[in-house]
Amino acid sequence: MRYTLRQLEVFLATAHFENVSRAAAHLSMSQSAASGALKELESQFEVKLFERAGKRLRLNELGRQLWPRVEALLAQARDLEAGLLAHQELGQLKVGATLTIGNYLAVSIMARYMAEQPGARVQLEVANTRNIVDRVLGFDLDLGLIEGEINHRDLDLLPWRDDELVVFCAPDHPLAGRERLDDDDLRAATWIVREPGSGTRQTFERGMHGILPDLHLLLELEHTEAIKRAVETGLGISCLSRVSLREAFRRGSLVPLAVPHRDFSRAFYFVLHREKYRSPGVERWLELCRASTAPG
Repeated sequence: MRYTLRQLEVFLATAHFENVSRAAAHLSMSQSAASGALKELESQFEVKLFERAGKRLRLNELGRQLWPRVEALLAQARDLEAGLLAHQELGQLKVGATLTIGNYLAVSIMARYMAEQPGARVQLEVANTRNIVDRVLGFDLDLGLIEGEINHRDLDLLPWRDDELVVFCAPDHPLAGRERLDDDDLRAATWIVREPGSGTRQTFERGMHGILPDLHLLLELEHTEAIKRAVETGLGISCLSRVSLREAFRRGSLVPLAVPHRDFSRAFYFVLHREKYRSPGVERWLELCRASTAPG
């Protein structure tokens, strides 16, 4: 074999940071050692993998074609190493989840995963749909659990489970107790909503098609709990996943509002890079998610 795994690690780190010094620091190498490994990799095959743009090194076309294949190869090597060192198959898993899924569903799945395999490690990153997708595209996450629909040629989007958004308010709000709301009620209301880029916001805007420009959006917040607290204090009404509202409805601190003529149904999805190696840990995580019977 004419290349080493270390050379491939330097290639990937340089592709990620676009700088040899930062790549070397990330790999705990000297800059000269990293530069030498990259130069040797290119000279062995008489190719160039980067173009210099000022102080940055950017992948050329050949480098871009190799990136996902090298990423997949190193992922398999890391998985093999983890199995040899820890005598286990699942190893470390890096999962991204959107706020609703991360806060209300993913933690229980993570607990089951780790209970099955003592010593297995899971890193759970919680962000909005746009950020999770970007992290999967950049090979920073093994998989993502998202609320929004995306379409990208490098990603696989797999359905997981159904969900719906619910319009809600505080129990002493003037709209509480109404049998149903019409579009005039929705236009007259003051809204507290999720930020652009979130799957919840995407579904909300789709459900409000035709009247969206007429809505009074008072606040845009990144966290569902902050939105719930704001609604509880009477600042306005909102629309969030039923999964995130179940406990508040049970306590009576928030109440649902019926808007039957508006469609707020949606699905949760798995998102994975098509070129990334799917380890036994990834496959087991998907199985646990699909087997989950939590209502929602």
